[in-house]
Amino acid sequence: MAEIRRYDIISDTHGYLTPELLDALQGADVIVHAGDICSLSDFRTLQLIAPVQACLGNNDYASDYPPTVRARKVFYGSGLKWQVSHYRERLNLSLCDVAICGHTHTPFLERDEWTGTLVMNPGSPTAPRRSRPSMGRILCEEGRVIDAQIITLR
Repeated sequence: MAEIRRYDIISDTHGYLTPELLDALQGADVIVHAGDICSLSDFRTLQLIAPVQACLGNNDYASDYPPTVRARKVFYGSGLKWQVSHYRERLNLSLCDVAICGHTHTPFLERDEWTGTLVMNPGSPTAPRRSRPSMGRILCEEGRVIDAQIITLR
């Protein structure tokens, strides 16, 4: 039986990791951050919980983070190709299996009708717009997504 891995998806934390978010992230295998981290200290805190795959947001400066944090992040996990960009319009859905974006602070989860790519914006756990504080969670086993959801935080 293939190993199930848990990817916790966040964006737009803007320099503040709430206690509720930190509790929810416990047990993650990987944390994916879609930009506007706004704090190297917060980035390091997330790294203490799980490996972090992150991209830069419009309020982040590349010089503040390790060189692995770029405007668009591509990585492989659980036999899937992931793409992470702060802006949805900068994602190339034909080149990945899972696409993560942020910026709007409004969560959504959908499958692209043309490519079949899973696309998620987890919203924001600290500064939500038109929604409650939120994050995303994607469970994968080798080569497939077995569950994806938006999680509302307190």
